[in-house]
Amino acid sequence: MSLTDALNWRYAAKRLNGEQVPEETLERIMDAARLAPSSFGLHPWSLVHVRSQELRARLHENAAPQPQVIEGSDLLVFAVHDRDFKAQVDDHVTHMATTRGQDESSLDGFRNMVKGVMDQKGSHEACLEWAARQAYIGMGVALSAAALEKVDASPMEGFYPDRLDEALGLREKGLKSVVIMALGYRDPERDPGAGRARVRRDRDDFVVTIE
Repeated sequence: MSLTDALNWRYAAKRLNGEQVPEETLERIMDAARLAPSSFGLHPWSLVHVRSQELRARLHENAAPQPQVIEGSDLLVFAVHDRDFKAQVDDHVTHMATTRGQDESSLDGFRNMVKGVMDQKGSHEACLEWAARQAYIGMGVALSAAALEKVDASPMEGFYPDRLDEALGLREKGLKSVVIMALGYRDPERDPGAGRARVRRDRDDFVVTIE
């Protein structure tokens, strides 16, 4: 199946049937998110995998009331790294040097350039907003990967981040939730959106060509 076919197949399923996503399929979806691009390769976010049905039930009650949270197989939380961004740059440069077998000092120009960009953003909150946009790139890649696997993926912003962070202990991990995604399989008998015609703008109305 091509990516276009997969994206035509998918929709934001509102009801899921509780069937478990096979482990190897789940791993491929999460790995796709890990491989997603990010600015400077910094990847200032992490993927939190919530498997426990009991924990997801508590999240559903207190932080995320959508039925997909408990009807799905797994819940993914895209969470930004809520800590000093220049320290994140240093960690990234060290990891880059180790991975590529380079002397870390050879990357000082890159390190200083990225730290300069962080300075230009002006505040920690502005850096967090930038990091959230990087997390959304990862979510888009994960959505596409799930579609290729014929797994329904329902992204959701309608939750209480502070409550969810507290329930999952994310603050202690230096993380802050941005968006969540339920994975599973659609229940067309209970989902009013199943089978509806997809509504998208025509290509000629969507693509602006400048020659």
